[in-house]
Amino acid sequence: MTLSIASRVASALLAALPASLLHAQTPAPTMVDPALTVDTVVAGLSQPIGMVFLGADDFLVTEKSSGQVKRVQNGVVTGVVLDLAVNSNSERGLLGIEKHPRFPVDPSIYIYWTESSTGADSISVSQVPLLGNRVDRFVWDGSTLTYAQTLNRTRTFQEDLNLITDPANPTSNPAPFQRGNHNGGIVRFGPDGKLYVIYGDAGRRGLMQNVNNGPVADDQFGGPLPDDAHATGQIIRLNADGTVPGDNPFFRYGALLAASATTPEQTQAARNIQKMFAIGVRNSIGMVFDPVRGGLWTAENGGRAYDEINYVEAGFNGGWVQVMGPIARVADYKAIEVAAGFGTAGPAGLQQLRFLPSSLADDPIAAKNRMTRFKGSNYRDPQFSWRNVVPPGGLGFIRGNGLGAQYSGNLIVGSAVAQTANRGHLYRFRLNGGRNHLEFTDPALFDKVADNLARNDFTTEQAELMWGQNFGVVTDIHTGPDGNLWLVGTSSGTVRKIRPL
Repeated sequence: MTLSIASRVASALLAALPASLLHAQTPAPTMVDPALTVDTVVAGLSQPIGMVFLGADDFLVTEKSSGQVKRVQNGVVTGVVLDLAVNSNSERGLLGIEKHPRFPVDPSIYIYWTESSTGADSISVSQVPLLGNRVDRFVWDGSTLTYAQTLNRTRTFQEDLNLITDPANPTSNPAPFQRGNHNGGIVRFGPDGKLYVIYGDAGRRGLMQNVNNGPVADDQFGGPLPDDAHATGQIIRLNADGTVPGDNPFFRYGALLAASATTPEQTQAARNIQKMFAIGVRNSIGMVFDPVRGGLWTAENGGRAYDEINYVEAGFNGGWVQVMGPIARVADYKAIEVAAGFGTAGPAGLQQLRFLPSSLADDPIAAKNRMTRFKGSNYRDPQFSWRNVVPPGGLGFIRGNGLGAQYSGNLIVGSAVAQTANRGHLYRFRLNGGRNHLEFTDPALFDKVADNLARNDFTTEQAELMWGQNFGVVTDIHTGPDGNLWLVGTSSGTVRKIRPL
């Protein structure tokens, strides 16, 4: 894929730039704290994106574009344990990986990946089935992964009528432009033993994205109900065997809808509502559970305004598409998105023309009133936002005192881009005693917003957050068995670890 295509995807995970080019763009990573240093554990990987530890110095790592899961022991790739036929266009590919919480007693490994419709690896935007984003369970036998079960499927693309001549009339030009971004892709087990999966909106505009009066003009697949082709922009919660927990926040509501359904699509929508833990999600490649209190935290990528860090509880509504960032700032959010304008390949702000930036509400009350309201759902402001997008990548908590007591329990956030202006920052956040809010020393951050002046402004109200530089795209962060912090560097083709000198 060329750089020009990748640049269309404003919040793109990393796109499919050659690994060698990305490797050359990023100098050696450095830490703000001189007492910490960075080691490269393994290099030469092809867009690594997720990892899971099997033991000390023994882990599996997923490669986004190759579709391979590789085993790394003592810093050496010792084998390919799984090779899937993936479509890696834009943000698709072999993405998240997680092990069963009772591993290795239960040897299940869970993988989020995008299926190629050709039976071979592909980067063509069109070579996917509609429901090609899969969450599958595999079984680890000590040397290979074997397919066992598909737990969930959701959509992989949206066709947009974006090559327009009249922005006020999105259907004025009938030529569709297909997109493969906003897939999410992170899978995590919570302390409750349930599997959580985060899905981006995949270009969708419907109930899960707080658009209630559909179908919208250029959605070829109908809506706005979340049937199998539209259940995106959410976090789902499943049992380890793929069944749906009866204590999910919308389980009873979905059961009532299922009882009154008269079409297969209505039945699908009702069953999907039962799976949902949170809605109103634009896109995320960062989701993690707090090892101290068990709370769920996510990063969310904005279009041109207000990237977020969220504390997510059952029934959470993140507000997208009606708002990003604090709802009190919805007018500012709208102004930035509208000012972004439109490019020749589609809008530079909200991307899909089915919901123009000018359609956003002008005040908080109107924005909230436009949101989807299920019984048990609640809009929540983010715990932190960047006024102009960064954008954030993977999330991870520092467990224990291996890096120093001052860092124990801190939340670390990676970058989703590797550019000249941002070669991949690491951000550090401190939590309050209740572990449900972020704390700051700088009074400028007491409003929970870094009011950076432009997209590549990393000096305004951000000094307290900066923890490392030149890490490139970082999509997965874990405290390892050795107590050090391990990072998957997608753009650098590495797995690195941060340790004390």
